[in-house]
Amino acid sequence: MRLTTHSRSLALSLALGLSAGLLASTSALALDTAKLAPKDEKFSFEGPFGTYDRGALQRGYQVYKEVCAACHAANHLAFHNLAEAGGPEFTEAQARALAAAAKVPAEPNDKGETTDDKGTPLMRPATLADHFPSPFPNENAARANNSGALPPDLSMVVKAREGGPQYVYSILTGFHEKAPAGFTVTEGKYFNPYYEGWNITMPPPLAANSVTYSDGTKATIDQEAHDVVTFLSWASEPKMEERKRLGFGSIVFLVLLAGILFAAYRKVWKDLH
Repeated sequence: MRLTTHSRSLALSLALGLSAGLLASTSALALDTAKLAPKDEKFSFEGPFGTYDRGALQRGYQVYKEVCAACHAANHLAFHNLAEAGGPEFTEAQARALAAAAKVPAEPNDKGETTDDKGTPLMRPATLADHFPSPFPNENAARANNSGALPPDLSMVVKAREGGPQYVYSILTGFHEKAPAGFTVTEGKYFNPYYEGWNITMPPPLAANSVTYSDGTKATIDQEAHDVVTFLSWASEPKMEERKRLGFGSIVFLVLLAGILFAAYRKVWKDLH
């Protein structure tokens, strides 16, 4: 049977359409949205002899307070930790001033009231003994203000995430990368290739000059991310430097003890022979 010109054109169109559909399906299936490997960012505290950079810790606290604390709590940290050895090492006066700038729920007044006549909770300036205040009164309020997502507590986030500081750094700096062809960003979410599935609810938290560093350091996105990740790494492991010192001292002691024992062993057996 001969095909008419119209029939041949129709058949060709169908074939091309099927081919295009198959290619699109194959392309969609081939698009792997597994999170990318973290960036290879270097930090001063890495390695057996690494220590925290005090300047980065203090700048990182500033980024946390002025940017991250609007959504994220750090419930494991108290203001007195900011003045302790091994941390940011603010002076006690500086730590007191930083605490006083924050507000925490006040104790009941002389009438036993915890709210004013409008129902607003009574607040007071924080002291060194107080923990960092949470930005929301409860989980429901936190979700309501973040499109249903619960912002994680940041005081242990570096230890809690596979990839540690490099992963957190990659997330913070990955928002400005371009989505590949064929990938659709879900409405209400943001593209970030370092997050599983590439769709993340958190909007880009950092921008150039989000903060003005008191030490004059230029506040680029990479610098802000590096500093706040250093601060959050300390928050996750505040005794890291002490642990490394004790570990090194223990190794030196064991090496010396092994040498003494070996020398004693040689002397005992030498005398017996």
